Amino acid sequence: MIMNPEMTAFKTMFDYDLEPEVYSFRLMDALIRAAEQQGINGWPVHIKLDTGMHRLGFDPEKDIDELIRRLKSQNAIIPRSVFSHFVGSDSDDFDRFSAEQFRKFDEGSKKLQAAFSHKILRHMDNSAAIEHFPERQMDMCRLGLGLYGVDPRDNRILHTVSTLKTTILQLRHVPKDETVGYSRKGVLTRDSVIAAIPIGYADGLNRHLGRGACYCLVNGQKAPYVGNICMDVAMIDVTDIDCQEGNMVEIFGEHLPVTVLSDVLQTIPYEVLTSISSRVKKVYFQD
Repeated sequence: MIMNPEMTAFKTMFDYDLEPEVYSFRLMDALIRAAEQQGINGWPVHIKLDTGMHRLGFDPEKDIDELIRRLKSQNAIIPRSVFSHFVGSDSDDFDRFSAEQFRKFDEGSKKLQAAFSHKILRHMDNSAAIEHFPERQMDMCRLGLGLYGVDPRDNRILHTVSTLKTTILQLRHVPKDETVGYSRKGVLTRDSVIAAIPIGYADGLNRHLGRGACYCLVNGQKAPYVGNICMDVAMIDVTDIDCQEGNMVEIFGEHLPVTVLSDVLQTIPYEVLTSISSRVKKVYFQD
């Protein structure tokens, strides 16, 4: 299932049996033309309804009749599923709004289903809704942040799925009153041992974690970031830690939850996790 498909990628989807999301008449018409040019019939698509997010999707009340008419008037594509997205399933404060979202989706999706003889899958629950609205799980669920082992309802770590780590490049003794890093923002109040680690904001280590706002772990002990985080390197204070060059540094993981970083940044763990850039080497383990 391809979310937010690009119109230039239709041929690739056909070649690799990929099923696009369809969220507008413009996209649907272009997809139908592309499929017809390839001599394709009955290509499965996933119809997105906008029930309140106001991001992408057909209006389930205003567009549904025209949507059905256009789908029925051609043979190139066929709805495999119909879905929407909860705006505030992570908070009880939005339960009334969520109920109204589901009402709109339920009515619109059932009207779409009634127009076709084959089964059209229905899905709306994201990670928070899987837990909060189990009665609305329907045929499928779309696990998002939950795949990263974080509960979006309360940022509780369900299971540590990913660890970001690096190593110490160099240890340097820096005297009191010296500064560390760009713009001399890391002012030392004592004689210190400063470690340089090969990770920076180009790797996804947010600059707002620097200047003592957050820390990493060296041999299980907290090592605060000193001064501004650079593009490729960060400096940390390891004065009170028994360590040496080459030792492992945990940015987040089993012993340092990613939520510590997201709380400092006043954002969600999802942003921290998905901000890790493509240049960071990734190693996957299978149990």
